[in-house]
Amino acid sequence: MSALAALPLRRGRDGAKTRAAIEREALRLFAAKGVEGASIKDIAQAVGVADAALYRHFASKEEMAQAIFARHYGELAQAIGEIARSALPFPAKARALIGHFCALFDEEPDVFSFLLLNQHAHLRFVPKEAEGNAVEAIRTMMAAAYAAGQISQADPDLAAALALGAVAPPAIFTLYGRLPRRLGARAEAMAAAALAVVGAKE
Repeated sequence: MSALAALPLRRGRDGAKTRAAIEREALRLFAAKGVEGASIKDIAQAVGVADAALYRHFASKEEMAQAIFARHYGELAQAIGEIARSALPFPAKARALIGHFCALFDEEPDVFSFLLLNQHAHLRFVPKEAEGNAVEAIRTMMAAAYAAGQISQADPDLAAALALGAVAPPAIFTLYGRLPRRLGARAEAMAAAALAVVGAKE
């Protein structure tokens, strides 16, 4: 056992730093191995603490995964909301939104991969309101666009699903090497597909 692991967990700033390190390493391992494939021991070793230190912050690995998902999913929802509330015309909002997805994929691949590949296990735990729910934020954006006569797709849930369909498959293909380079290299093509599928008016 390392000297760090043998020390008692300090409260306050040191405790916050330890939790941040746990979340960072858990995210990396969850993205690489999946939640099922990454063990508590794997995470503890990556952080440099004893297994017991993790349980001072999270009751279980599943709770840890839920907390990490909710935080990053909420941050994504907030970014979508900021784009949606901007004064940009809808096509520019759509391009900004897809640009944000691409930047997240290219610059924070662990975050994007974890959200994309684990959403089905965790979506039931996130809030339903747009402030903390990325899909609801996109739905709200689509509803407003239709009300303003900027898209022809009247069903905001279908519009959100169709638009996300222009992002998720290219991201998955890039993640598994079917498409080369950075996802951002295809941002304009993805945006054009999303705008077309919801009937956006340029």
